[in-house]
Amino acid sequence: MIVLLSGINLSGAADVVPTSAGPLGITLHGHASIMFAFGGKVIYVDPFSPMADYSRLPKADLILITHHHRDHLDPAAVAHIRKADSRIICSSLCLRKLPGAEAMANGDSLEAAGIGITAVPAYNLVHQREDGKPFHPKGEGNGYVLIFGDTRVYVAGDTENTPEMKALRDIDIAFLPVNLPYTMDASMVMDAVKAIKPGILYPYHFAYGTSDLEALRTAMAKVPDTELRIRPKP
Repeated sequence: MIVLLSGINLSGAADVVPTSAGPLGITLHGHASIMFAFGGKVIYVDPFSPMADYSRLPKADLILITHHHRDHLDPAAVAHIRKADSRIICSSLCLRKLPGAEAMANGDSLEAAGIGITAVPAYNLVHQREDGKPFHPKGEGNGYVLIFGDTRVYVAGDTENTPEMKALRDIDIAFLPVNLPYTMDASMVMDAVKAIKPGILYPYHFAYGTSDLEALRTAMAKVPDTELRIRPKP
């Protein structure tokens, strides 16, 4: 099934959320890849070729890349959806693979494609590589708070439940990763949810059938003010 939103064809797997400035279409392509449709614009986060046939998807007005790891920064996927006037925003380590992109540092804010964007630090507090270095050092990656009308959407990127994350307020929709050992387990996600209090939680960057996903489902049953949405790959 195809959903038509503001002249943009979306798959039947898309969710549509009302905002003060019109409907927001949300499609999770799998892993950490998300597509938003809003006000006739198409916004992608971390497009990754194994998750979708990007040559068949709508062209991008805005592409957001959270960090430089290959499952988030995929130049081939970007090439399929990029057009002459696409704006690409990324963390600074991505610039060498994305000619014409612009970097946002942690804490920066700007507006693009009609939406407000703030870069939130994304990093590990606990989980480390064998050499003792975190999988995601502080300062290298971004999460993004995106403002669609009056609706605030937080796409966390690869991160744990950092103080900067837990300081966020008025988040309507949160995309939080559940992906050990690189990001969070269910208890970390729950800690973040209790602090942020989003209206809707999308776990993402997870593997189906994992114990942490099931633990999260069980724990979230006790949080009635946040709707848990676990979406399959389209």
